Parts: sequence; C-alpha cells; structure tokens
Amino acid sequence: MLFSSMVLAIRENSYGLTRLIQRIKNIPKSSWSSKKPLNIKPKIKTLLFLIFGLFLFGLGETLLLASGAGVSPWTVLAEGISIYSSYSVGWSTFWMSLAVLLLWIPLKQKPGIGTILNAIIIALVFDFALPYLPNPEIYAFKVLQIIIGVLITGLGSGFYLIANLGPGPRDGLMTGVQKVTGKPIALIRAIIEVSVVFFGWLLGGTAGLGTIIFALGIGPAVAVGIYFVNKNFK
Repeated sequence: MLFSSMVLAIRENSYGLTRLIQRIKNIPKSSWSSKKPLNIKPKIKTLLFLIFGLFLFGLGETLLLASGAGVSPWTVLAEGISIYSSYSVGWSTFWMSLAVLLLWIPLKQKPGIGTILNAIIIALVFDFALPYLPNPEIYAFKVLQIIIGVLITGLGSGFYLIANLGPGPRDGLMTGVQKVTGKPIALIRAIIEVSVVFFGWLLGGTAGLGTIIFALGIGPAVAVGIYFVNKNFK
C-alpha cells in the first residue's frame, strides 16, 4: 500500500513537472528586469541578479568539466571543428560564437551588457573555481555532480535571462528560435544542444556521459530555473 502510494505520488509530481516545463515558452519580466537589453544604466538590483546568474551558470558548467565525465556540447563541436581546421579549440569556440551571433540578425535578437559579461564572468568562474571543485573517482558521484551542475546552470540561466540585459550567444539563439516557432524553451534548447553534440561527434569531437546528460537535461533545467526565479524573486 505504501509502495503504491509512493509510485502514485512520483507519477503525479513527474506529470506536473512535465506540464510546467512545457508551459515555459518565453522569458518573463520581473520588477527588476531591464526594459530593454541594450541598457547602459541598468538598476543596481538588475545588474546584481545578472552577475549572480552568470556566476551560477559558470559554476554549473565548471562542475561538469570537473567531473571528468564529459565536456559541454559546444566544446565537443569546437573540438570537432579544430580537427578539420588549423584553429585550436579556443579559437574554434570564438569563431563558432561569432557565427551564432550572426544568426541573431534574422532572429532579431538584441545584445546588451549581459552578452559581454556572459563571456567574461563565465571565463573567470572557470579559472577560479575549477581547482577547488571535486573530481570524484566513483562514477556514480561523477553523475551526481553532473546533474547538480546542470541544475545550477539552469538556475543561473533563470536569473540572468530574466534580468533582460542581453543573453549570451547560445541563449540568444535559443530565445530567438523560440520566438519564431512558439515552442517550449526546454524543447528548443534540447534540440540545439543535441544537434551540436551530434555534429561535433561526427567531426571527431569527444562526447562523454556528462555531455549527453547536459545536452538532454539543460533545456528542462533552464525552464525550471526561469519558473523558479520568476515565482520567488519578484
């Protein structure tokens, strides 16, 4: 009887979570959201939420890297591009980001200070946090660390996207495609990340279990992060 009740509760919660994820189809506005992405004098509160969100975003991705069980989908693609070009993984990432930014033009996406801070803050978090994060030897702990990293990245996305001071290249692509198609954010992000992993792998990039978990989980995590921030940080 107890077991049946537990199974029923899990099913109900899972169904509710699925409906929640499917319902998030745009980036909501809060009282602290900037009125426009290109805002050179945002509110202090808006700027603080933006920085905090980007810190969490960077920390989540660094947890994935520190786990030793895979890299992010876009790193897989950058590695694959570097194999067939004269560029390093770093320069491949740069040119890839530039190409994604060019896709913003037909999608009518607008940059802001968040677009610039995205690259700076996440890079700083990588450099400063990586030496202090655990590198588990037990594979189950690696997977747990990856899942925590995905959830933290999703929460960080919620803060910095709702700040509305300009998304990073990948998130701008996600929100731009969402506006055009009207599909749930979770679905759009999942399609983008899985496609990136697939093409990166075809080019010879290395994808681990962490890469697959990140690609499949980041869309729902971002949707839940947006919902959580919008509900609890008015």
